[in-house]
Amino acid sequence: MNDIETIVARVEKAKKDIAHGYADWRDLGFALADTLGEQGRTYYHRLSQFHPNYTQKETNQQYTKCLKSKGNGITIKTLYHLAKSANIDITTKVPPVPKVPTSSNPQNGETGESEEIEDSEEIKPLPTIPNTIYQNLPTFLQQATAKATTAEDRDLLLLGSIVAISPCLPNIFGIYAERNVYPNLFLFVTAQASAGKGRLTLCRKLVEPIHKALREQSKAEKAEYQQQLTEYNATTKNTVGADPRVRPQEPPMRMLIIPANNSATGLFQILNDNKGIGLIFETEGDTLAQTFKSEHGNYSDGFRKAFHHETISYNRRKDREYVELETPRLSALLSGTPKQVATLIPNAENGLFSRFMFYYMNILPIWKNVFAGDHDQTLDDYFRHLGNQFYDFHKSLQQQTTPLRFCLTPQQQNDFNTYFSQTQSQYLYLCGIDYLATVRRLGLITFRIAMILTTLRIMETGEIPTPVAEPPHPVAERSRSARTTNAPLTCTNTDFQTALELVKILIQHATKIFETLPDEVKPAKQPNQKQLFLENLPKEFSRQDYLTTAQTLNIPPKTAEKHIAKFVQNNLLNHYAHDKYKKT
Repeated sequence: MNDIETIVARVEKAKKDIAHGYADWRDLGFALADTLGEQGRTYYHRLSQFHPNYTQKETNQQYTKCLKSKGNGITIKTLYHLAKSANIDITTKVPPVPKVPTSSNPQNGETGESEEIEDSEEIKPLPTIPNTIYQNLPTFLQQATAKATTAEDRDLLLLGSIVAISPCLPNIFGIYAERNVYPNLFLFVTAQASAGKGRLTLCRKLVEPIHKALREQSKAEKAEYQQQLTEYNATTKNTVGADPRVRPQEPPMRMLIIPANNSATGLFQILNDNKGIGLIFETEGDTLAQTFKSEHGNYSDGFRKAFHHETISYNRRKDREYVELETPRLSALLSGTPKQVATLIPNAENGLFSRFMFYYMNILPIWKNVFAGDHDQTLDDYFRHLGNQFYDFHKSLQQQTTPLRFCLTPQQQNDFNTYFSQTQSQYLYLCGIDYLATVRRLGLITFRIAMILTTLRIMETGEIPTPVAEPPHPVAERSRSARTTNAPLTCTNTDFQTALELVKILIQHATKIFETLPDEVKPAKQPNQKQLFLENLPKEFSRQDYLTTAQTLNIPPKTAEKHIAKFVQNNLLNHYAHDKYKKT
């Protein structure tokens, strides 16, 4: 599948229609259906889109026909053939490292002959977000990703933009598991040095106007406070028994972007000063990790609570005051190397791992043209302009007198529950109870992404739901006759599917991150026999086939039969005919 993604991405970059005529187009569908089943539908659209008469409906109908056709004999080799015929590079391995001679200074009988350097291992890139997702994004996110130079760069700008603006959508909420939730998200982008994760700094510029406006307000309030304090001191200097209650109160420290290098009390105080809202933005993930290790900087517990808007309590040393921070709405955008992930999250059991979205960047041995796009408007200028647009939108949401509730349609709720119920069953059986937290929090993350996408649609239409009268709650609000609330922000099917597709990609990246954690900090467990058995089964097989596979793995026949029954029960296999099985 990684190879197919690589080929399709190259076709998209070249913007070529590789199917010359209906027969080629049909066979391309057969090839994808034979290898990927339903998962190949997205690739079929991505490869078909460059035909002048492409339509989504007709392409869907054709691919459905290909799925229903059995035994056509066409394999994935057809994709490679059509791509090669269109002059698309179909190689999927890194070229071997050339032979480099060692030092030609023989000593003590050394011959100085050349030695071969071992070939590089094959790079297996993780999937990037499909091109069809970008075509359906809200306009603001399309603009934020328009300057990307590669598929991964585009993914970085999309995810970074979504997370950066997630704490900046005031008066937006949804109800999930019978509790109010807000759009806040946590993201960790990881890659080796020089892979390009530094582009995340552009996403910060989308919210810098909000941060700067808060800082200016804070400076003005500080100056006014200093003046009032001077006047108070002058008035009470010679007054015996002056009332301390009239002493001017120190103003709050207003900001959006909170430094990670902070004490626990310092962070919570800043959040409290800003009504619980904040964004931790660090391009070096170990900054936060080292803070957690310090004596007064370990706010990991509050960090985890903030993800679910749980109350955080702390003591202010200055005034010996006990403070409860209700409904914190903290977002976090971090980047770093895989080792920095392990430093921050030593294992998957402390809860931080399941709260983060992860994106693992593949480092490609390709030199980037550093002079491309050399014109008057820099990327910094471009993103500052987008930031000013978003600031205006942010202010319009602030002016709403009643909160806007985001919701899914009944059908979307049903599809949501069906997908995550199935995914949870699969992970529970294959990976055990430790993965349940990750899957369940991915459900909340999906809901929040959909909330952000739906809210950004208001920027396009300018239409905010109008207030409507809501009857009083029979118990909780007997004292109130009625209240005014806004009509709900209902998610479109496009944004719902976009959120689901994003999370399907992020699940694979999270798995990769978990695998990169050092062995000594991973939870100790035995090799996963069930998952190994499933991976080694052919795409379609019979009883004799799976018994043969089981024998190679030293799995007893009765145990293999038990596994197969469980795979079918958990929708990992389709028992579609007598003695015929197929991977789903």
